[in-house]
Amino acid sequence: MHKEIFDAAHGRLGLGCMRFPTKADGNIDTETVRQMVDLFMREGFNYFDTAHGYLDGRSERMVRTCLTTRYPRDSYLLADKLSSGFFEKEEDIVPFFHLQLEECGVDWFDYYLMHAINAHSYEKYKACKAFETASRLKAEGRIGHVGMSFHDSAEVLDRILCEQSAIEFVQLQLNYLDWDSPSVQSRLCYEVCMKHSKPVIVMEPVKGGSLCQLHPKAQELLDGLPGARSNASYAMRFVMGLEGVAMVLSGMSTLDQVEDNVHTFKEALPLGDEEKAVLAKVVGIINQEGAIACTDCRYCTEVCPIGMPIPAIFRLMNGRTDKSYEEITEKMKASKCLGCGKCEKDCPQKLPIRRYLGQAAMRYEKK
Repeated sequence: MHKEIFDAAHGRLGLGCMRFPTKADGNIDTETVRQMVDLFMREGFNYFDTAHGYLDGRSERMVRTCLTTRYPRDSYLLADKLSSGFFEKEEDIVPFFHLQLEECGVDWFDYYLMHAINAHSYEKYKACKAFETASRLKAEGRIGHVGMSFHDSAEVLDRILCEQSAIEFVQLQLNYLDWDSPSVQSRLCYEVCMKHSKPVIVMEPVKGGSLCQLHPKAQELLDGLPGARSNASYAMRFVMGLEGVAMVLSGMSTLDQVEDNVHTFKEALPLGDEEKAVLAKVVGIINQEGAIACTDCRYCTEVCPIGMPIPAIFRLMNGRTDKSYEEITEKMKASKCLGCGKCEKDCPQKLPIRRYLGQAAMRYEKK
């Protein structure tokens, strides 16, 4: 299914460039990123995924600094994306594309994706002839393969794949927690891709890191399995075992994460029956816990008109930060939410963000 499209990929692990480490002053830790890239390449992996909006606009430049100016162009594969927030009409797309090439320091992208497609944003991509423009850039040799990253229902995905023949592959949120989720519909979307013979790139295999930080009861179950493996390795092996999965992205932020993922993919050990049964129990515990299923993708903050620190507030509500509510909301309290709903339209997890912010205001703000 994916031999022709991904035959230049070395291994099925891709380095997602949206969670690079930062220093205390907020600047990206360039030296650590260089070491991560070097380790990743040295171990035989070569797929990198970026987007113009990642890391507040710094991801593409970091790719240039740490990858494209240091390695031959034929030694790595680079994927970038056309995000709906960076164009308003058809004529905007090509200039933006060339800006991305310049930011990344390359003359072409091996893979180019229509970014974060859902039923609402799809209409904009269609109206602005984004798919036709990408096909034309492919014909000119500036794009190797055209795909899309997708966040909506299986029904919407099926309709888009029927309408857009330019799409060669699909990037989906797949992980063992969302596999049977009625809102994310991972399994159903995956099955649609298989029906259309579209290879799948996996994003959020550890759900923004949340599958690495488990409830103590869930952690106890994983710790009881033989082999002393990391939490991330179980999540990675779940998606590795799916037919038609060409690449698994991980937004790594430390050298240890690179080493762990590299080991998992080199070992390439399928999940056993006991491990699958334990993961099913872990899903039950997580769902019972009722934590907010935020992956810190920050799509909500990109569209929030008042700059609400939504992911940080949700981390606090989930008990996954050492910062206080006052520190997190120094400039913008949850109670200041305008209720416009723009965040909810762009949330890949389909979270009721406004309701959660209301709960945060009631919980943390003094009357």
